[in-house]
Amino acid sequence: MRGLWRELAGLVLPVACAGCGRPRTELCAECGRALTRGGRGARRVRLRPGPVGLPRVWAAAPYADEVRAVLLAHKERGALRLAGPLGGALAGAVRGLRPGRGPLLVPVPSARRAVAGRGHDPVRRIALAAAGDLRREGAGVGEGAGARVLAVLRQRRPVADQAGLNAPQRLANVAGALVVPGAAGRLLRGRPVVLVDDLVTTGATLAEAARAVTVAGGRVSGAAVVAAPGRAFGHHVISVGRRGRESPRSE
Repeated sequence: MRGLWRELAGLVLPVACAGCGRPRTELCAECGRALTRGGRGARRVRLRPGPVGLPRVWAAAPYADEVRAVLLAHKERGALRLAGPLGGALAGAVRGLRPGRGPLLVPVPSARRAVAGRGHDPVRRIALAAAGDLRREGAGVGEGAGARVLAVLRQRRPVADQAGLNAPQRLANVAGALVVPGAAGRLLRGRPVVLVDDLVTTGATLAEAARAVTVAGGRVSGAAVVAAPGRAFGHHVISVGRRGRESPRSE
């Protein structure tokens, strides 16, 4: 119900671009391009050091400036119509993995209290938009054709907020925290599984998700996210939208 009121409010109240604040548009063209690195598309990212068990990860854009603002507007402020462009960016990351036909997009679960507080599940919403994008573009023949969302991961115990934790602390926080319950594991078998999330930082949660899916009998092809730290792209990010540009730096 809270999400419905937010949708209705967006129809009658003045809006501004979630990325840069430009008036009378929820997402301007330039900030939309920032979600795909100015049209250059998703690329594989490498987290150093990455946790044991982390699958290969593709990301749509660096987590900075406009991209960060758009993700936060969708997740924390209930700008639900941003799920479409965010899902399109996530779909690009899935295509980069080349999972084959009929991949299962398995979202990393949010805590129930977080979903209740926000009034929606942001990762699942983006995943559904991405699956729709993949089905439309794949038309039964391309990478990701026949994609669907299968939200089978569950938290088996509470975890602390990851914000403010370093990499070892994050690993300890999520170790053994996820599970695919009971018969749900049978739904994973025989099709490639792509783990999806809005953001990756240290990779601890994705590694734990991969472990849980593998234990349940699934075959993880990789992970796709909307955003990753700029250092994971191999350069220092100043911006990719109206506020500046990218500044390459070897690592």
